[in-house]
Amino acid sequence: MYAKTNGATTLGVDGLLIDVEVDAASGLPAFDIVGLPDTAVRESKERVRTAIRNAGYSVPQEKVTINLAPADIRKDSSGLDLPIAVGLLAAYGIIAQKALEGALFAAELSLEGECRPVCGVLPMAIRARDAGLKAFFVAPENANEALLVEGLKVYAVSNLTQLVHFLTGKVKIEPTTAEPVEEHETTSYSDDFADVAGQFVAKRALEIAAAGGHNVLLVGVPGAGKTMLARRLGSILPPLTREEALEVTKIYSIAGLLPSRGGLVRQRPFRSPHHTTSTAAMIGGGSIPHPGEVTLAHHGVLFLDELPEFQKSTLEVLRQPLEDGFVTVSRVHATLKFPSSMILVAALNPCPCGYYGDESHSHECNCTPNEIRRYMRKISGPLLDRIDIHIRVPRVKYDELTAQKKAESSAEIRERVVAAREVQLRRFAGTGIFCNAQMNHRLLQLTCPMKKDAHALLREAFRNLGLSARSHDRIIKVARTIADLAHSEQIEAVHVAEAIQLRNDVGLHVE
Repeated sequence: MYAKTNGATTLGVDGLLIDVEVDAASGLPAFDIVGLPDTAVRESKERVRTAIRNAGYSVPQEKVTINLAPADIRKDSSGLDLPIAVGLLAAYGIIAQKALEGALFAAELSLEGECRPVCGVLPMAIRARDAGLKAFFVAPENANEALLVEGLKVYAVSNLTQLVHFLTGKVKIEPTTAEPVEEHETTSYSDDFADVAGQFVAKRALEIAAAGGHNVLLVGVPGAGKTMLARRLGSILPPLTREEALEVTKIYSIAGLLPSRGGLVRQRPFRSPHHTTSTAAMIGGGSIPHPGEVTLAHHGVLFLDELPEFQKSTLEVLRQPLEDGFVTVSRVHATLKFPSSMILVAALNPCPCGYYGDESHSHECNCTPNEIRRYMRKISGPLLDRIDIHIRVPRVKYDELTAQKKAESSAEIRERVVAAREVQLRRFAGTGIFCNAQMNHRLLQLTCPMKKDAHALLREAFRNLGLSARSHDRIIKVARTIADLAHSEQIEAVHVAEAIQLRNDVGLHVE
């Protein structure tokens, strides 16, 4: 007796359809699962047999073989419980094979036969639709997530008994019609730039970073407000586009970080890992690689506070995602590409004690040159070269701190950022690029016309400051963003001058 049904798992940030083949034959009782199942999938045989019995069905004790194809890819989803159970019931004739055609099943089973939610339903649903499947059976908690994909009938089934009765025609279940949460719901932020006294240069730098998607380095003495400024960057970022929101939701679905009822992620991610974070946690890893912090920050912000305190090896793995917008993770069983197009915001003190170069002279720096050199050595030159904006955050003056005049709010700044991003979306329509920071060299030449005096200024800076080719391109990208904020079609000398100043404001030299 043989039956076949459709299950799914995830591979990287995409769904992977699994052919669940069930064969039941006479022989010594056995229940084998083949096709590179991991521990959670191997243990499903105990959950499935008990769930079937407690659901009121009995199957003969025979030799049962479950094959999960393709057999050369490791499977790690407990969501294969439901298709295995349905396939087994079909093999014994309880469910007709025809009832399983064009359907995908994904849910974990409890010992009582209840359907439990699983991670990664959104990428599974996208893959099912692309493969031409018409029906998707999930646990009720996953229904809203599956409904984000058009072209699929989504059925929310509470338990195995209900599903079997539907597939055998005993009861009728209507496709779920629960509406996803409104995509254009306004997001409120508890942190607002109106609460930040002074720091006008840093605020301007973060506005430019938000408008163009540029990386930022904040350097300053303890208490100057580096962390406070960084945490408010999310409040001025533009809303996610539909395409961006789907990408972020897919990632958070796979990572199991979506709200309990699913729905589209509408707020840009803000990730702030501790400096003890391992390299694998930062970049992604595991026997079957899962998303790391750089991927969880996709289309959002990755904030690294106390940058030199991170392990040097952890910082060096940031080079590829900062340059390419994705990271490639290789393991024995798979080599996967994870998206990682994010804004990096890094904050650090200028020395171990934090007071080197303090203009107020209220604290004397006690660090020796060797201690400062050793402290900064963890940050390599190539990593710094990939950060577009370097800003020194000075100590706030007393008069600024006690001023009665309210500073500009995040909403006001966000209006200018959104307007600049809309210009960029029109400019890069159809290219898969969302902001200036993602431009390659070819697009840079096509979309960044510069006036003669701007060219002359950049040529002079390139020669005098010893800039690299990467630095040259990144200065032009920042200048393009400054021009967008100024509603200028061409990049002028004043835009280039500000971009150069923003890149050399700190003057860090790492040996």
